[in-house]
Amino acid sequence: MDTVDDTAVVGTRLSRPVAMVVGVLSVLVAVAVGHLAGGLINPAASPVIAVGNSARDLTPPSITEWAIANLGDAKKALVFVGVGVVLLVTGVLAGLLSRRRPWPGVAIAAVVGLVGALSVLDQPSVPTAGVLAPVAGLLAAVATFYRLHTAATRRRPAVPAGDEPESAARRRFLWTSAGVVVGAGAAGTAGTLLAGRNDATSSRAAVGALTPGTPAPPIPPGADFASVGTPRFLTANRDFYRVDTALLSVPQVRAEDWLLRIHGMVDGTRTYTFNDIRRRPLVERTVTITCVSNEVGGPYVSTANFVGVPLRDLLREAGVRSGADQLFSTSADGWTAGTPVDAAMDPNRGALLAIGMNGEPLPIEHGFPARMVVPGLYGFVSATKWVVDMELTTFGARESYWRKRNWGVRAPIKTQSRIDAPRAFATVPGGRVTIAGVAWAQTIGVAKVEVRVDGGRWLPARLATEVNSQTWRMWRLDVDLAPGTHRAEVRATDRRGQTQRQERVPPIPDGATGWHSTTFTVDTQS
Repeated sequence: MDTVDDTAVVGTRLSRPVAMVVGVLSVLVAVAVGHLAGGLINPAASPVIAVGNSARDLTPPSITEWAIANLGDAKKALVFVGVGVVLLVTGVLAGLLSRRRPWPGVAIAAVVGLVGALSVLDQPSVPTAGVLAPVAGLLAAVATFYRLHTAATRRRPAVPAGDEPESAARRRFLWTSAGVVVGAGAAGTAGTLLAGRNDATSSRAAVGALTPGTPAPPIPPGADFASVGTPRFLTANRDFYRVDTALLSVPQVRAEDWLLRIHGMVDGTRTYTFNDIRRRPLVERTVTITCVSNEVGGPYVSTANFVGVPLRDLLREAGVRSGADQLFSTSADGWTAGTPVDAAMDPNRGALLAIGMNGEPLPIEHGFPARMVVPGLYGFVSATKWVVDMELTTFGARESYWRKRNWGVRAPIKTQSRIDAPRAFATVPGGRVTIAGVAWAQTIGVAKVEVRVDGGRWLPARLATEVNSQTWRMWRLDVDLAPGTHRAEVRATDRRGQTQRQERVPPIPDGATGWHSTTFTVDTQS
């Protein structure tokens, strides 16, 4: 029987498709094993999450600001897609550069592993041991790359003539690749399950009902015009706006593990557990929170009944020293905010360390176990979620996350108003048309709202019942309009007599200004 030479080498140079598969599968293994190690150590140490968070922090502020203002919940998906595309391209490149020998791909894997390790070390909320997650991913990727590369290129013994060594090599490579895929899937799934051990859901459920000793006054009848298109006065937790930098993973802090430390320019450092806070007399306050990223007419404003303890009381117990003008707060994920001390201590504002929201413990995505609520200031200086540290200091001594990106310092909320009905480009029945919306001027109060149609005279709108000066206020205007297209504008005036400015100013660095308007059509058939 004829035979081939037993020193024959089949496929010593990888084809481009095979080379790309080798690279991509190695990246998949790196991500899966890193995710598994992160689940064992700290979920935020997962390389993809760590790299995504570092990318967020290193992104030019203008891009970050635009994303926060415009992308909403899509930010998380886009970050994951972006990191995934980069890893995919890196894997393809590593494979193509290693068609003859595996060492170029191994070198690229080492660089990627180093980036992952540096990203983990850059996250203040991740312990140093978290660096083991990207290191484990790196070692697994290198081993996988070498194994797959060898499976596709190694020398094979002679086979009888007529057999197809290429087919045998292909089968061997395909089986090895299939094993890699299964193993990576198992590792990734295990990592997700392990990360779930830190899920705060059960801890939140165990908190139970939070009954304030001092409840907020009931919301009076006529506080909204929801029947004609305004929001309901209280925003349901599921609908409450959310804007934060926790793009890839929401901090999971169990109540039984939570500690709040108050230190710095104080007479004595104080530390509180969740039970310490819960056992204190709880108060409930109705507060409207607004995000500085809110464009004119935007959705990032909501109202809730928050339950907690007066922040002023905690700070007084620590003893705020003279000269401290900034309350520098830190979240469990390392995000920081700087709140003016005078606002946090102002008894008329009623700032809270909140642990409840609308009759239940804080939702995890809104800061469970505890967050700050300081009325009258935009959220980036007043509403730290998952808060674990408060340092009394000065604005000159420390710069918070957004202050380093040149956002405002004290950030008082500007008087604003919005048209909610009719919606833009809506068609409404002819005759008497109701134009309705909401206005806010937290800590001051809304005195009046005016509407004009098609550039005509300003007409006073009817105001809903006021709840308190810390909350928004609904309004409506009923007006007869002829069939056709119309444009309505709105402006509000606060109790100090200041009318919101017409000039359009973007949200960053300290809040948008401008009159909101909407264009709609009155039905010609009515």
